[in-house]
This record gives sequence, structure tokens and C-alpha cells, in this order.
Amino acid sequence: MPPSSRPHFTSMPDLALRELGGAVVWSNDDLFAEAQNLIKPGDAEYQPHTFGHKGQVYDGWETRRRRAQGVDQAIVRLGVPGIIYGVVVDTAWFKGNYPPYISVEGAAVEGFPSIDELVTTAQWTTLVERSAVDGDTKNPFRVDSKERFTHVRLTMHPDGGIARFRVHGRGVPDPAFLGSGRLDLAALENGGMITACSNMFYSSPNNLLMPGRARVMGEGWETSRRRDDGNDWVQVRLAGEGHVSLVELDTSYFLGNAPGAASIRGRRGDGEWMEILPRTHLQPDTRHRFVVECPEPIDEARMDVFPDGGMARLRLFGSLTDDARQTIEKRWVSGELAD
Repeated sequence: MPPSSRPHFTSMPDLALRELGGAVVWSNDDLFAEAQNLIKPGDAEYQPHTFGHKGQVYDGWETRRRRAQGVDQAIVRLGVPGIIYGVVVDTAWFKGNYPPYISVEGAAVEGFPSIDELVTTAQWTTLVERSAVDGDTKNPFRVDSKERFTHVRLTMHPDGGIARFRVHGRGVPDPAFLGSGRLDLAALENGGMITACSNMFYSSPNNLLMPGRARVMGEGWETSRRRDDGNDWVQVRLAGEGHVSLVELDTSYFLGNAPGAASIRGRRGDGEWMEILPRTHLQPDTRHRFVVECPEPIDEARMDVFPDGGMARLRLFGSLTDDARQTIEKRWVSGELAD
């Protein structure tokens, strides 16, 4: 689509929004106000004369005053990677402490990169050149790029405060995931059910199968801290016998208490467990997706986390076998839906 025919970009989805899985994964400084506030939904709020130990409390990102040359930066992982049509740098309520200039860059990094990879080795493309901004204002900047980005880096020259950062664009999925999952076989709304778990000290494992994305850490499953050599696990009876083709392990909001790794196994009836996803390293506060092969149909799955921690959501996308589908349809027609 040529730039002249593109719609006004602010009408497009905010790809960085927290509800879509976006996260501020790194910032070099947020002494006065947390960088995570940048991608909160809604406009920033302000209450005068609300002082904490570090000064006035701001609903935004604010760094300390620089006494040496340099810049302050924050890296945002987009919840939905895609083409960016424009960004909005909102300095609401920052009147004497906003940055005089900003710039924005984008990077396309596949998989689940570490912070070190993003900071030191990622290749960044300029989306918005160093530009002046006004205080207490929604400052829009058009982006003319046809590339797909997974991360954006916001830079303040040299320091200051920004309330919200919106990244408007069109989502572009990785083709590897297209056609790799149709039905979440584990979802509660599809008939999935937790059958057993090792630990539910902080919150119920049923949260793993709830619809939608978790909004806070308490909406996931979290175990107590292990002090032995074991690991925690949960078993799920699927909606029906089927083939799993895409696994999603979402550690959103679990920052210092996410599992270090996880694996998925499956079985049919009382048969032997078979590996679907081998033990795989996980990142905190991240929505992980893995294309898998499940040559044999299963009706039960087991997730092991190593050694403990919290998981927001577990999704097992795939397809029901013909027999399972017919069984479900017969139960619906007969009204005998219980096993």
C-alpha cells in the first residue's frame, strides 16, 4: 500500500499493547517511574502532590537527570509482530521534565532472544529520526517502512519522562505458524480439564486453561518454591482425542518467578507417555509458541516445569480425530455430555 493511500495510522491496532503480549523487556534507567508504564492501556493518570521516596509519582517512564553525555533507552517487545505505520510518543503530565528529542528504531529478531542479544547484537533500523517533542502532548510520528518488526527501541535525548508509547501497525504472522493449530484442545471452553498437579500453593492450575490472556500474575498458575531435586507438573485431559501441532507456553507477568524450562508429553488412555515438546528453555514474561509433531493422537497431556514457578496460560492447538469429533457430536445430540 503506497504511503499516500494508507489510513491514518492511529486508527490501527497498537501492536505493543500489554494486553496483546507486549512488554518492556529492558531499559537503562527508570529511577523515577517504571518503563513498563509505557505500554499500559488507557491514558496516563496524574494526581498532584503524590510524593514517594523518589519524588512525584508519575504514571509513565521517567529517568533521572543526566549529568554526563548519553541517552536513555527502553526496548519494547511487540505483542504482535508486524509492519509499523506510525508511533505516538505521549508526554502527558510531563511538563518540565519531558525529553526535548526522541528517536525510534525497530528490529526483527525471531525466537525468544535474551536481553543481551537485544542490547548487544540485534540489528536496529531507524523508524523515526531524532525529532523534537512537546511536553504534555501526544506526539505522532509517521513511519514509512514495509519491514516486519518484532521489537522497537525508544530513545530519549538525553533524559526525561514519557507517559505512553503506542506502536500502530498491521500484524504479520510468521508463516511457520499458519495452519499449525486450529483448536485449543486444552481450553476449558472446549472441554479441557485439569486432572492432577503437583502444587497449587499460590493459585489454581485451572487458570492455565482460561480464555483470553492473563492480565496480572495472579491470573496464572504459580507453585511454591521447591527446596528439593524434583519439579512441578500439571496434567490436562483434552477436549477429545487429537493431534497437537502447536504448543503455547505463556509466562506473561512472571518476571522473577517463571520456570527455567518446560516440557510437554502426551498419551492416549492409559498408554505410555510420549514426548511432544522436549525440555525447552523459557524466558520470563514471554508468550512462547512452538510448532510440534504429534504422530499419534492423545487425549491427555502433561506439562512439566523445571524446577518450579508460574505459568500464565497453556495452549495445545491441534485437531480432533474423526472418531473424537463424532463422539462429541453424538453426546451433543443425545444430551449425554458427561463422561
